[in-house]
Amino acid sequence: MKPEFAIHTEHLGRIYKVRGNRREKRQLKERVALRDVNLQVPRGEFFGLLGPNGAGKTSLIKILVTLLAPTTGRALVAGHDVAKYPQSVRPLINMVSGGESSGYGLLTVRENLWLFAQFYGMDYRTTRTRIDELLEIVGLKDRANTKTSDLSTGLRQKMNIVRGFLTDPHVIFLDEPTLGLDVGASRDVRQFIRNWAAAKPERTVLLTTHYMAEADELCDRVAIINAGKVLDCDSPANLKRRLQREAIFHLEVSPLNGVVHGFEHLPGVRKFVHTPGDGKSELELILESDDAIGGVINTLTTHRARILNLQKREPTLEDVFVDLVGMSLAEAEKNG
Repeated sequence: MKPEFAIHTEHLGRIYKVRGNRREKRQLKERVALRDVNLQVPRGEFFGLLGPNGAGKTSLIKILVTLLAPTTGRALVAGHDVAKYPQSVRPLINMVSGGESSGYGLLTVRENLWLFAQFYGMDYRTTRTRIDELLEIVGLKDRANTKTSDLSTGLRQKMNIVRGFLTDPHVIFLDEPTLGLDVGASRDVRQFIRNWAAAKPERTVLLTTHYMAEADELCDRVAIINAGKVLDCDSPANLKRRLQREAIFHLEVSPLNGVVHGFEHLPGVRKFVHTPGDGKSELELILESDDAIGGVINTLTTHRARILNLQKREPTLEDVFVDLVGMSLAEAEKNG
């Protein structure tokens, strides 16, 4: 009987021991990477973990792929406990990380893929067929005999994608797979992943990303994670729908004249994000109602700030993140 959930975590936690500096006599300190993470990912779901760098996404994936032991709680992948039965989990999964080293530089693309296939015990005919098929799909067939060291960053990452999907895993873990890629390469990678998942309904994908648009485009459900905690989990549409009762405005203002520090005290202003720019500032405001924008405009006018542009818009995942965390994802990464 196949398990109902491809991934199931219960009160999962991970704490790292970090050595202090000489002044602190190298005492061990604790850094909490994950705390009380409870997730249930059904078979066949395209599931996303959305959060800033340092939020705990990579630590969670490393636990799920048996590279890291949990400190507390437990995790099951394809019905197997990852800590107790890692050898049962590994043949059923694979992983691709963005920005990782790409095989062995002296080997060609085909030779690298062949080598990884042997690690999984794939037979000759299946290996040859799948390498040819996948290289064709990602547009690397003409580079099959090129040394990996001679490939561009985008082409090396496409080879990594092929390596991860070569074994046709039950569950694929994608940790920032488009990190550092240009727009065209990112689009190609997303399209390939989407088609692979759609080809067989039982395939499960867990994607970590800090690109809001990527999570919105690909994922059936998204868990928003920050500082090691899962803050909310639902479909992108449902997460955004919860904010539709609010009024969300985008303003371009020049100059602000220091007024930015007073917005949090204005009636009806729930959250705001200030992004300074060249000659102007951008403000994203989540308001309790449309009426609250009047107080914002009056405050700007009083401080002789000129409104260059004002738009009301539909909520995005970025707005959901701001509402849950209290700051934008870029600010969370800076503070982390």
